[in-house]
Amino acid sequence: MLELFGSGLVSLWLDMAGVKVKPMQAIDVLAWQAGPGLVLAPDPNLARSNTIREYLKELQALRLIKPEQTQVQGIWIQSGPILMANHQGTKPLPAASLTKIATSLAALNHWGHDHKFETLIGATGPIKNGVLEGHLVVNASGDPLFVWEEAITIGNMLSKMGIKRVNGNLIVVGKLAMNFQRNPELAGQAFKRAINFATWSRAIAFQYSRMPKGTPKPQIVITGKVKVQDEIETSQTELIRHYSLPMTQLINEMNVFSNNDMAEMLAESVGGAIAVQSIAAKLARVPQSEIQLINGSGLGQENRVSARAATAMLMAIQRLAAPHNLTVADFFPTSGLDYRGTTYARKIPKHTAFKTGTLRDVSALAGVMPTKNRGLVWFAIINKGTFVPGFRAEQDKLLQKMLKELKVPAPTASTGVSPTEGKKIIPQLGKPNRNEVLY
Repeated sequence: MLELFGSGLVSLWLDMAGVKVKPMQAIDVLAWQAGPGLVLAPDPNLARSNTIREYLKELQALRLIKPEQTQVQGIWIQSGPILMANHQGTKPLPAASLTKIATSLAALNHWGHDHKFETLIGATGPIKNGVLEGHLVVNASGDPLFVWEEAITIGNMLSKMGIKRVNGNLIVVGKLAMNFQRNPELAGQAFKRAINFATWSRAIAFQYSRMPKGTPKPQIVITGKVKVQDEIETSQTELIRHYSLPMTQLINEMNVFSNNDMAEMLAESVGGAIAVQSIAAKLARVPQSEIQLINGSGLGQENRVSARAATAMLMAIQRLAAPHNLTVADFFPTSGLDYRGTTYARKIPKHTAFKTGTLRDVSALAGVMPTKNRGLVWFAIINKGTFVPGFRAEQDKLLQKMLKELKVPAPTASTGVSPTEGKKIIPQLGKPNRNEVLY
C-alpha cells in the first residue's frame, strides 16, 4: 500500500491560515537541514499518490514485477521538508551502486572537497651518468585514479632529471593502485611497464594516444624486480611528489562511470564499509538500519539502502558542498551536461543530478531534479525484478511525468544544482602540473 504521509509529521512550511507550500529554493535545503533531523510535512497534493500507484501498476502491466513484489519496490520523493511520495521508502533494499552515494558522502566529509592524494617517488642511491645506483621507490597513499597517463608523466619527469636506468628494484610502499589494480605488487609491475615505452601493452599505447600531442614517451629501464615493503630501511632522496585530482573530481569520476574499484578505495580510505555506513547515517540523519553496507561499491545483495536514506545522503552532500560554492552536480553525473558513463541511453530530465545502481535483478535511481513549482525535488527509486532495462525506461518516464506536472524552471533561473563551472569539465589525466619536482 502506498504511504503518502508519515505519522506525526510536522511542517514549519504550512501556512497557519491554510495549506500553502512555498517553492523550494537551493538555499532552503541548507536552512531546513540545519535543524535537528529531517522535519517533513505531507504534500497537500493527493494526486501525487495516484502517480506512484499508476507507476507500480504499470510495472505489473509490463510484467516487470508480480503483485506481491510491490513490497520490494522503494520510492521516496521529497522537496525540502515536504514529503511528496513514499512507498516502502524507509525499507532498506538492495540498492546496488546507490551505495556509492554513501561512499561519496563519507569521503567528502573525511577528506574535504579539495584533498589530493600524494604519491612520492624516491631513490635510495645516487644518480650518475643517467643511472640510478639504487632502488626507485613509490610511496603511495591510496590515489584511486592513478592510471597509465599519470605514470607516463612521472616517467617523463624522471627522464628530464637524467635518469635512464635503475640498477635496482622498484619498491612499493603503502597503498599503490595502478589503473585500478589494487594488488600492490601487480600495480608496481604495471607502473614499471608504463615508464618504459619499449614494454608498453596495447592498452597503455592507446591511453598514451589520448594524451596531448607531443607528449614524450618515457624509457626508463629498471633492471631489478618489483618488491612490496612496509617501509624503506635506508634513507630516500625525494624526486617527485605527484598529486591526484582533487576529491571533488575523484568522486565525480567515480560516480559518472560507477567505478567499483575507486569506490572500494575511497571507502577504505575512511575506514571501510562499517565506517562509511556510520558516517553516512549520521550526516544524513537517518537510522543506521536504513544503510547496511558490506563494501563501498554496492556489489552484492547485502548492501542495502532505503530510498529515504538515498535522498537524505544526497541532501547531506549538498549541505557539505554549498560553503565551497559547489553543488551535488559537481559530484554526480548530470543529465544534459554529462555524456559519459551511466548517462548513456537514459532519458532523465535535463539538469537532473543523479546516481544509478544496477545488479542482475536491481535497478535503482536517485538524484535531484530542478522544477519551477517545487524547486529542488529529491528522489530515489529502487526497483527489484528480473528485467533491468524495463525498469530504467519506467523510471525515466516517471520523472518526465513529474517534471511536466511541476514544470521546467526558466532557462535563465538558477537551478541550485548546476555545476560550479556551469558545465562538466572532463579532467585531463597525466597533467604535468600535478607533479612537483623535488630533486
